[in-house]
Amino acid sequence: MEESDLITRAQNGEREAFSQLMQMHFRTVEKFSYQCGVRLDDIPDVTQEVFIKLYRFLPQFNQQRFTTWLYKITLNTARDYYRKEGRETAKEERMKAEGDLVHHQSSEAKVLLFEEDRALHEAIIRLEEKYRIPLILFYFQDLTYQQIADVMNITLATVKTRIFRAKDGLKKEMDMNGGVTHGQ
Repeated sequence: MEESDLITRAQNGEREAFSQLMQMHFRTVEKFSYQCGVRLDDIPDVTQEVFIKLYRFLPQFNQQRFTTWLYKITLNTARDYYRKEGRETAKEERMKAEGDLVHHQSSEAKVLLFEEDRALHEAIIRLEEKYRIPLILFYFQDLTYQQIADVMNITLATVKTRIFRAKDGLKKEMDMNGGVTHGQ
C-alpha cells in the first residue's frame, strides 16, 4: 500500500494504517534521533514521543512531504526531550564520558545501534546543533537543501552556509582528534 493511502486512512482514524506508518518509519526516527545526539538509552523514549506527537497531529498533516514533516517532529522532540526533563547538562557530561571510553573496547563500544563509525559520530555530535542538524539531514537522510530549510524553518541560503561551515568544522574536529573522514 502506498504511503499516501496509509496517511489518509490513518487520518480517518484507522489504527492499522497508523501502525503500518509507524513500522515504515520507525528505523528512520530512531536513526535520526541518534544522529541528533539522543543517547542510546533515551532513543526508545524519544521515538515513542515522536509517534505520540505524530498520532496527535496527523489530522493536521496537509500532504506536504511526509518524511520532511516527520524529521521536523523528530528534531523538535529530541530537543524538547532534554530541555523539558532538565537533562541537557547531564547529556553533555555523559557524552563526554562516552567519548573518553572510545579508546576502550567495552561491550557498549562494540555494539553500535547503527552502523555508523563511532569516531565520525562523536565528531558530528561535537558540532553546534545549528551546523550538525543540516549536515545530518543532507548526508545521512538525503534531504534536499529546500527540505532542510523547511524542517529547520530557515532560508535556503542559511542551509547552504551551515552545511559548508559544518563540513569545515567536521574536518577540523576529525583532524584534531586523529579521526579519518569517511566519504563525505
